[in-house]
Amino acid sequence: MKKTADIGGRSGGRGNVSRSAFCLLLSAFCLLVTAGCRRDMQDQPKMKPYRSSTFFRDGLSTRPPIEGTVARGFLKTDTEFFTGKKAGKAGAGASAVPAPTPAGPQPAGTTSVAGAAPQAYPDDVEIFPIPVTKEVVRRGQERYEIFCSACHGLTGNGDGMIVRRGFRRAASFNDERLRQAPVGHFFDAITNGWGAMPSYAPQIPAQDRWAIVAYVRALQLSQQIQQGQPPGAQPSATSSPSSGGHQ
Repeated sequence: MKKTADIGGRSGGRGNVSRSAFCLLLSAFCLLVTAGCRRDMQDQPKMKPYRSSTFFRDGLSTRPPIEGTVARGFLKTDTEFFTGKKAGKAGAGASAVPAPTPAGPQPAGTTSVAGAAPQAYPDDVEIFPIPVTKEVVRRGQERYEIFCSACHGLTGNGDGMIVRRGFRRAASFNDERLRQAPVGHFFDAITNGWGAMPSYAPQIPAQDRWAIVAYVRALQLSQQIQQGQPPGAQPSATSSPSSGGHQ
């Protein structure tokens, strides 16, 4: 009886070892199969933009956006920042949210003088919707010299290089009419064009447009001081009328 029990115990131990080895071999096989099925990213099935597809019923691979979808960066709820118009005014978007009062210093000349600006530009903002800093003005100078100086000149007198070559004279920012114009008027002109001046919205982001306006204000102050007039002085009898140019 004892001998028979020993034989049974040995055979049971061998069975356990065999089952463990089988499980290990099966696991290794599954790992190898899984690794063999790995697909590189460049080989994965995908839809390429603007190519046809048989997967969708309309035959297009690109899916149209859901109705009401707004692309990132195009939810322009800040009316004053993106249009230069006062929130709630006609044409400025009635559903827009008013922009908060900006922090930081505001350049001189941003408010109207003698009541002329509100009458001529009643919907344009008179205060910058962004903080005007030294860095902003420097950025505006850089963008102005790239996009604006060819027509308006480096000093803003409307005598840029293409004007000297015989093209239509641009408006001078140093005319009293534009000295008293609110900052929103300049932003609106850059965004939508004015007279012979085309829109620069596709080339210049809104932040840079405000930087250019800040630099234009700096140009106006510098030229006014050079002419011996204190900043914010009333029009003199010798002030030249508007040239009727771009702006």
